[in-house]
Amino acid sequence: MPGGRLTHEDRQKIATWLADGLGYADMGRRLGRPTSTVTREVARNGGPADYLADRAQQAAERRARRRRPVGTTGPDERQTEAARRFVEEFAVLVAGTGLPRMPSRVFVCLLTSDSGSLTSADLVRRLRVSPASVSKAVGYLESIELVGRGRDPDGRRERYTISDDVWLRAWRADTRAHAEVSAAARRGAHIFGSGTPAGTRLREMGRFFARISDHMDDNDLSHTAVADTLTVIAALVHAARPLTADDLATALDWPAQRVTGALEVISRRPVLSDPLAVERLGDGTYVIVPRPDRLGPAQREALRGRTG
Repeated sequence: MPGGRLTHEDRQKIATWLADGLGYADMGRRLGRPTSTVTREVARNGGPADYLADRAQQAAERRARRRRPVGTTGPDERQTEAARRFVEEFAVLVAGTGLPRMPSRVFVCLLTSDSGSLTSADLVRRLRVSPASVSKAVGYLESIELVGRGRDPDGRRERYTISDDVWLRAWRADTRAHAEVSAAARRGAHIFGSGTPAGTRLREMGRFFARISDHMDDNDLSHTAVADTLTVIAALVHAARPLTADDLATALDWPAQRVTGALEVISRRPVLSDPLAVERLGDGTYVIVPRPDRLGPAQREALRGRTG
């Protein structure tokens, strides 16, 4: 605002213009400020060669605090400082989960805003970082679907937003990632050979991530679906022979669609039949077998020898 104090955005413009070789008078005209304001700002913050917007902003804030009379800091200002500390501390904890530090800071800043949305200038001011840092962090958060973009009602400024279901989307993203790691590890175990040290490690890794994925992804199953799945597994165990879906429907006195639904759940969620697995044979029948990754080759061979 002309005539008021320089903002962080003003100082960033000054730093850019200094690098471009713009004169102080031109800077003042572009900012709507007296030339003396720009001259004094640059001189008190290192001169043209050493001027940094972030450092100049921090120095201005320190001067403003020193000018404030003792005892005039109100409850709202103390709360703002406490909130700022919380954002920084909480961002460190979020970064510990694997999110990079700057995206963590931007994410927590959005998370703790009243509206759940802020402009780039808002984030720059609150976090005291450069617009480039904010832009890069937002790009990262968008790529993992934690942050979206919108516009102010006037359509002039872009806002970064965080939705109320962000945790659900983050949860689902993690679930997909764990399932992909599990599938890749199982493929690796097959390639290297299940009896090799590498194959054994990959098999255990695949099993571990499969269980994480299965446990994280159980929110879409009803109690009825789980109960139907367990009933189909029990029927296959009791029959001790391959059965078609129609065979199961007849034996259980269920509609065919109900059996098909239970078999689909088993194929998507093999943990429900653990330590058994339901296999679909080439003739379209289903059979229950021991889960292949529960025992290593040597263990299976030893058990065959004892029962043979």
